[in-house]
Amino acid sequence: MPIHLIWGDDYEATNREISETTHRVVDPSWKSFNYSQIDGNDPKQNFRALEEVQSAPLGNGGRVVLVRRSPFCNGCSVELAKKLEQAIKLIPDNTHLILNNSNKPDKRLKTTKLIEKSIQADPYSKERSFLLPLPWDINGQRNLVKNILYKLNLKMNHEAIDLIVESIGNDSSLINTELQKLSLLSEAVSKNLDTDRPREISKELVKQLIQNNSTNALEIANLLLKGEIFIALNKIQSLLKNGEPALRLIITLTGQSRGWLWVHLLDSQGTQDVKEIAKLSGIANPKRIFVIRKQIQGKSLETLLELMKKLLKIEASIKSGVNPIDSFKDNLLTDSKILTNN
Repeated sequence: MPIHLIWGDDYEATNREISETTHRVVDPSWKSFNYSQIDGNDPKQNFRALEEVQSAPLGNGGRVVLVRRSPFCNGCSVELAKKLEQAIKLIPDNTHLILNNSNKPDKRLKTTKLIEKSIQADPYSKERSFLLPLPWDINGQRNLVKNILYKLNLKMNHEAIDLIVESIGNDSSLINTELQKLSLLSEAVSKNLDTDRPREISKELVKQLIQNNSTNALEIANLLLKGEIFIALNKIQSLLKNGEPALRLIITLTGQSRGWLWVHLLDSQGTQDVKEIAKLSGIANPKRIFVIRKQIQGKSLETLLELMKKLLKIEASIKSGVNPIDSFKDNLLTDSKILTNN
């Protein structure tokens, strides 16, 4: 009765873990019969999942029942908990139940204790967590890049890794995408055909691909800071039409805005040491503090907070499925006059 408890807010890593488990268990020829994905937000589907997980697979391979947004370790009804307690004893050895949720399991719940006890008793069961580092956790972000490099059989020196961190932050999906692009670019220019050894990605190659992509976004951030909203919107629209991923653009903008806000706050509190400011504000390169101080000179805390608030609303709007350019227009043009004030 293998149970896989997979949780955390790193959706790229959790999806990769789920995909690898499914690929290992389910025979592709029988996937339509032996693979089910359940929406844990729907109570009826949760009961269906517990019915399906009691069934042995058809044909070759095993069966996987995946419950996305699983409620079993984060609060479920008494009826569902009772059903789990009955079903968990009846899961066949070659049927795998995958429980996935972005939140940490609540260890106080009876259902969580039951699941964790079952995992400990079964050598094929497991619990794995995938958490994104906080925006100001630079070492955590570096480790995130290193982990993805390892999975892609790539390597970088610490300077190249810091460029990735500065350009992308803690978005593991974008990091994975950009590192795959860098791998292909490196393969095209390299004569090394040894696929067993990790391919080294140079700092220069990172600059060529990633930093060039973020240059226009940083220009847009400066326009927003100056209150030149319409010019910024024109550039945003042009970037999006040319294929710039909307989420990468907004992440660069929020990263820049967050840096401005932190430096302003720390300066106003009398913090002078640029290394200390860089550490507290999550900026990998302390030399950037001098540039940021010039950029925000004369700007009020209210102006920076308002810009940050708008960018976070845009990010949430895009992630909820709203057309990106509409998200930018709706939020930046609403009471945008505050951005022109000091």
